[in-house]
Amino acid sequence: MNKKTAMYIGVLSALSTVPAALAEPMLEEVVVTATKRSVALEDFAGAGNVLDSSAVRPGGIQNVRDMVVDIPNLSIGDQFGFARVFMRGIGMTSIDIGGEGAVSFLQDGAIVPRPAAQLMGMFDLAQVEVLRGPQGTLYGRGATAGVINMVTQKPGDEFGGYASLTAGDYSLFSFEGAVDIPMGERFAVRLATKQEQRDGYGENKFSGEDVDDRDAQAYRATFAYKGDSWNATLSGQYYEEDDNNYAFHYFGTSAGSSLDVPLAVPILNGRTVDMVGGDIYDINSDQEAINERDGYLVNLLLDFQLSDALSLRSITSMQNMDRFLRDDLDSTDANLFGRNDYTEESESFGQEFVFDYDVDNLNVLAGVMYLEEDLYGKVFVPLTNICFLLAPETCGTDFGDFLNSGRYLQDGDVDITAYGAFAEVTYDFSDAWTVIAGLRYNYEERDGTGSFIFDAIGLNVATDQKEDWNDVTPRVTVQYTPSENMMLYATYTEAFKSGVINTGSVSPPLDPETVDAFELGLKGSNSDGSMSYSVAAFYYDYKDLQISFVDETSTVSTINAAEAENYGLEAELSAVLTEGLTLDVFATYLSAEYEDFVNGDYANGFAITDLSGNTLPNAPEYTAKLGLTYETDLGSGLLRLYGEVYFQDEVFFTEWNRDDAYQDSYELVNAHVDYEFADGRWMLSVWGRNLADEEVLSNNIITAPLYDSLRVGSVLPPRTFGATAQFNF
Repeated sequence: MNKKTAMYIGVLSALSTVPAALAEPMLEEVVVTATKRSVALEDFAGAGNVLDSSAVRPGGIQNVRDMVVDIPNLSIGDQFGFARVFMRGIGMTSIDIGGEGAVSFLQDGAIVPRPAAQLMGMFDLAQVEVLRGPQGTLYGRGATAGVINMVTQKPGDEFGGYASLTAGDYSLFSFEGAVDIPMGERFAVRLATKQEQRDGYGENKFSGEDVDDRDAQAYRATFAYKGDSWNATLSGQYYEEDDNNYAFHYFGTSAGSSLDVPLAVPILNGRTVDMVGGDIYDINSDQEAINERDGYLVNLLLDFQLSDALSLRSITSMQNMDRFLRDDLDSTDANLFGRNDYTEESESFGQEFVFDYDVDNLNVLAGVMYLEEDLYGKVFVPLTNICFLLAPETCGTDFGDFLNSGRYLQDGDVDITAYGAFAEVTYDFSDAWTVIAGLRYNYEERDGTGSFIFDAIGLNVATDQKEDWNDVTPRVTVQYTPSENMMLYATYTEAFKSGVINTGSVSPPLDPETVDAFELGLKGSNSDGSMSYSVAAFYYDYKDLQISFVDETSTVSTINAAEAENYGLEAELSAVLTEGLTLDVFATYLSAEYEDFVNGDYANGFAITDLSGNTLPNAPEYTAKLGLTYETDLGSGLLRLYGEVYFQDEVFFTEWNRDDAYQDSYELVNAHVDYEFADGRWMLSVWGRNLADEEVLSNNIITAPLYDSLRVGSVLPPRTFGATAQFNF
C-alpha cells in the first residue's frame, strides 16, 4: 500500500469512528440559493457546499485560491492574472486570450463572464455557494464543471455595520467595513468597502522591486426596497488593482529545452537567470511584472410574488472590465524578445427571468436568459534583439535592425451573444419519492474580427471568423428520502460549454465542450442534528475538451481534445464531538484521463503523440481536509480556536504528465485564534496560513520554442500571519 492510499483510507477510517451518540449542540441548517430557489443544503439532490461570512475573512478565504481547503475536489492554477479553477478535474484549460472556464461564476445570481473579473467582489459576503458537477439545466453555458455563486450582504432594517482592520507580515494592511442606513420602513442602503496593500512575497533581483505584491480597493453600494408584493435590490460595485502581482516565475528548463540555462546569448554576455538563490518567489527580469485592472458590476434583482403559488425573479446585470498585464517570457535580465503585454477589455449585459410555481407536491422552475459581451484582446511581444538568436551576424546592420523591430501581435474583438431557456419540474410522488426532470436549450454566437502578426515566421493574417452553436441538455434525478434524517439521489445530466473564437487567434473556431454525467449521492444526519454527512460518486464522459498549448511555430493554438473520462468519490462529515468541539472533514478520490487525444510533443520535435491514458491537468487523485474548532467561555467573552490541515496529491499542469510541469503532493496548515468580547461588539483574531511554509507551484506552463521551452508559472503564497480587530456597531 502506498502512502497516498494509506492516507486516504486513514481519513475514511476517521469518518467511520465518530461516535454515534454525540453531544447535545446541533449544527446549523445551511440554505443554498444557487439552485435558483432557496433549498436547505441537506435537501439538495447534488454535491454542494456553502461557506458562510465567517469563512470569508483575513486568515481565511480572501480569494479563489484559498477555497481549495474548504471545497472537495476543487483545485486552482493561476495564469496571466486570473485563476484557472478546476472541479473534479475539469476547468480552465485555455491559455489564449478570450478563453473561458468550465466553472460558471455568479454574483447574486448574475453571470460574471470574464475569468479575470471573477471573485473581484470577495468582500462583505453573506455566503459563497458552490455546486459541484455539471449544471446543464439551470445554468447552461460554461457550467460543465460546476457553479460558484457569491451572495453579497444586503441592507438591514436597523442602523449598524462593522469595521475590520488587519495587519500582518509582508507589511500587510487591510481595511474592510460596511454600514446599513435605513431610510423609512421600506428602503435601506448598505455601503461597503475593502482596501488592501501588501509588499511582495518575492523580489525582482534585477531592479529591486517587489514581486507579487498587492494594492487593491473595492467599493459596493446596495439599495433595497421591500414592497407588499415585490422587492428590489440594486447594487453597484467598483474595483481596482495597481501593483506588480501575477509575475512569471522561472522554474528551470524543460524536456523540450536545448540549453542547460535559459537563452544563453553570447553576444549579450551570456546573461541568464537561475532559481535566484533557490527561492521560487523571486525573479530576475529586466521587465517588471505589471498588473493594472479596474471594472464595475451593476446588478438589479426584482422579486415579484404574483400569487400564493407563483413568483418571478428578474436579474439584470451590466459589467465592465479593463486590464493590462506585463510579464517576461524569456525569464532573463537581458532586454530580449520576451516582454509580454497582455490587454483585455470587456463590456457585457445579462438578463434572466425565472418563474417559480410551487403548489402541493409540484414545483416548476422555468426561465429564459440573454447575455451579450463585447470582448477586446491584445497580446503584444516586441521582438527586441531577436537578431542575436536568428542571425547574429546581422546585428547592428539595417537587416538586424529590421529583425529587431518585428513583433508578435494578437489583436482583435469578439462579439458574444447567448440565449437560453429552461424548465425543471420537481414532483413528489410520496413523502419518500421525488423525481426532478429538466430540459434546457442553449444557443451561442461568436463573431470575431482582428489580425495575427508574427514577423519571426513571416505571418500577417486577418483572423475574422464567425460561428454559432446550439445544444439541448436534459436532467433527470430520482430522490429517495426513507426518513427525515437521510436522503439518497441518482442523477443523469448533460452540460454544454460553448464553442470558442479567441481574439486575434489563427486557431479555427472550437467545437463546444459537452459532458454526460452520472452521480449517486447519500446525505444525512443523526437524530439530534449534531452530525451531518454526505457521500457522492460520479462518472463523466467528456467530449471535445478545449485545450490550449504552444505549437512548434511558437504560436498559441487551441484545439478540441476529443474524449476524457472522469470518475470519483467524495465523502464529507461535520460533527459536534463534545461540547464546544466541532469536526469538519472531507476526503476525495478522482480519476481523470484522456480517452482519445493526440498532440505534437514539444520534447520530440513536435511529433504527433498519443496521449490517451494521461491524467488531465490539475486533477489530483486524492485530496483531504481535517478541521477542528474549539469554543469555550473565557472571562466574560468567548474564545475560539481553529486549525485545519489540507492534503493535495500530486498534479500535472499539462497533458504531457512530465516532471517539468508538475507539483508534488503537499499539505497546508492554517489556524486562527479568535476572542469575542461579551457585548459582541469587539472581536480580536490572530491567524496564520501555510504555517509549514510549503513552497507550492500553482501553475507551470512550457513556453514557446522561441524561448527554448522554459518552465514558468505562478506560486502559492509562503507562510503568512497577522492579526485582525473587528468592531461591530
